[in-house]
Amino acid sequence: MIIEGEVQTHYTPRILVVDDKARIREACKSVLEECGYEVSLASNGLEALASIPAEHYDIILLDLMMPEMSGFEVLAKVKSLDPDTVVIVITGYATLEHSVDAMKKGAFDFIPKPFTPDHLRVTVAKAIEYTRALWDIADTRSRLRTMVNHISDGVMCTNHQNKVALANPAFLRMIGCQASSMIGRGVEEFINIPRIREMISQSLNMPESEFSELTEEITLNGQNRPEELVLSIRCAPFRARNGRNLGVITVLHDITALKRMDRMKSQFVSTVSHEIQSPMNSVMMQIQVILDGLAGDLTEKQRSILTRASQKINNLARMASELLDLARIESGLISLEREPVDMSAIIRDQVAFHLPKAESESIRLEIDVPEMLPPILANRRNMEEVLSNLITNAIKYSPDGGQVLVSAFAENDSLCIRVKDRGLGISPEDLKLIFKQFYRIKNEKTRYINGTGLGLAIVKSILESHQGRIKVESQPGEGSTFIVFLPVLPA
Repeated sequence: MIIEGEVQTHYTPRILVVDDKARIREACKSVLEECGYEVSLASNGLEALASIPAEHYDIILLDLMMPEMSGFEVLAKVKSLDPDTVVIVITGYATLEHSVDAMKKGAFDFIPKPFTPDHLRVTVAKAIEYTRALWDIADTRSRLRTMVNHISDGVMCTNHQNKVALANPAFLRMIGCQASSMIGRGVEEFINIPRIREMISQSLNMPESEFSELTEEITLNGQNRPEELVLSIRCAPFRARNGRNLGVITVLHDITALKRMDRMKSQFVSTVSHEIQSPMNSVMMQIQVILDGLAGDLTEKQRSILTRASQKINNLARMASELLDLARIESGLISLEREPVDMSAIIRDQVAFHLPKAESESIRLEIDVPEMLPPILANRRNMEEVLSNLITNAIKYSPDGGQVLVSAFAENDSLCIRVKDRGLGISPEDLKLIFKQFYRIKNEKTRYINGTGLGLAIVKSILESHQGRIKVESQPGEGSTFIVFLPVLPA
């Protein structure tokens, strides 16, 4: 992975020494070149100013008292020609009055004559550090501006006065604004969609004790739009360290295509329900009637065959249901229904729900979760599904008399949930594939365990849609630990 520090450009700072005394110029050059800087010299202000339009100097060491043009005049000209250049004034008139005047005209620092090489090195090093900090800020702003302007989602940042500090072209296009920039304008002046204005105002006035992301879908018709446009709107305040609201970030996501797909999937659901699930349910009911002896006595062999047939049909029905769940998750529509969630309560509920199943197989299902966990922004039903899948798997792949432990804790900015079993374990080869759809571990020990191979794929998709992740630690014969990481809400 490339980190920000690795992409910084190595650059040799350039310094211009302007002094009418050749002895001072040469001494400065000798000291600074030993430090690795690139040094140029000028014997007066006119010569220095003549070189500036063609060359950028990071630092100018400027003698204050020179013939023809004073250092103060040169300083003012430099600031008008190249405002990014840092000027350090050198003079034998090191009075407080001269220092204040130089600073007022934009000098970074002041070196009185006579000075030592160490004094020169320290002052220049401080100026270089300051210059690099300015570069970093400028680079970060440039990267952020480029990234925001080129993403497909609409992004707008408004300040505490409800005025636009940033709005990318996608945002302006989605709201139907034809202008190229709205920086500094109030949102009431150009956003003609009342619900967006209301959500921004609601986020901006959110109390310090509360933090939540406002989400909503709106459908836009007419207003010179050739087609229906469906937007997902998200608004969240951003705050200072003391909790004061500084403004609001608004993100628009065009979900028109997703909505069309959702309608198609709804039709597919109806078809599956009517054409596949309904006949399967009828078959299962008929088999159950026979198994209950209502159609006459059964031999042991007939009962065994019908029981296996019933299990297979159950698996097929469950697979159809999980496929539909996975389709909804991958469409991205689940991420639109989030709220602050207390995972401590959800974990306890899920452990209590699966306890009878674990006890029926002589498995100890234990929990180690604190009363309070930091809240996360999530879809409650999806979080229940994640835990249910992981706990079900842990029970399913544990031998009789085994143990399953569900624990949770906060770590840095994440909530970690661990589901640990002492079951069959997973080989390194299978670990690479267990999150793929329909992949099932096949060996002598797992061949009698029913499953669709979709549970872990659903878990992974849900977590990724919540900006979370999952990892697995496992050894064959020693059990497995599935660890879920989810981002917590900022305090």
